[in-house]
Amino acid sequence: QVQLVESGGGLVQAGGSLRLSCAASGRTFSSNAMGWFRQAPGKEREFVAAMSWNGASTYYADSVKGRFTISRDNAKNTVYLQMNSLKPEDTAVYYCAARRGGSVGQRYDYWGQGTQVTVSS
Repeated sequence: QVQLVESGGGLVQAGGSLRLSCAASGRTFSSNAMGWFRQAPGKEREFVAAMSWNGASTYYADSVKGRFTISRDNAKNTVYLQMNSLKPEDTAVYYCAARRGGSVGQRYDYWGQGTQVTVSS
């Protein structure tokens, strides 16, 4: 079992930056692939970024490539999402998720409760 708690959301102006954190509890964090997703009002949840258990593989949605960076610190059981050059269309609730396996995939087994990111124009 893995429990996830996101933090770091808030209100920022367009062009600004935020860093989201996701603290995980559970003995197997270091063996879990991790991902970030987001859901804007009235829209379906969408993939943002993912990283394999050892950080060797990373994937990004086209909409955030070059602006967002996913990273992890297995010693701290934490995964991060650095968001730069934020745009109003990045406004959403951001969710952290974990897979039971170490490789990136489509299915995620554990989810956090989300943190709100609002980008003003």
